[in-house]
Amino acid sequence: MKAKFLFLAVAFGSSMVFAQSKKNVQVSKLYQNYIVLKNALASDSSAKAAVSASEFLKTASGLDSKTVNSASLKQIKDNAQFISASKDIKVQRAKFQNISDQMLSLSKTYKLADKTIYLQYCPMADAAWLSNEAKIINPYYGSSMLNCGKVQQEIK
Repeated sequence: MKAKFLFLAVAFGSSMVFAQSKKNVQVSKLYQNYIVLKNALASDSSAKAAVSASEFLKTASGLDSKTVNSASLKQIKDNAQFISASKDIKVQRAKFQNISDQMLSLSKTYKLADKTIYLQYCPMADAAWLSNEAKIINPYYGSSMLNCGKVQQEIK
């Protein structure tokens, strides 16, 4: 895990800003669903996370391998399916980490939103996530460590 973070830090630089290029309506909708899922996990609601993951999965199912490579798309769908079927928030959070990694990859190719997106990182979870705001609202620990983390990068 630390190696993955080190890769992210080296690849993007801790304060580097990078621009998204292509726009895709379905990918933008997937990002919106991702944010709802992130917020459900941050609020410690496994039930909301399951419902949000179902919506995320529906949107992901509308994507094709021309938009997202098949291996990434399969990983996104499998993890979303797992979250939607689980009632264990710890398991949901672990699968969310995989989805976050895939969404970060998508952010390198697609403009996910019209506003700045923040890549955030929690050292306690050794995991990153994307957010619409600079304020840290940690989806990996929820209320027990809601503000644990820091902004690693801005994506414009």
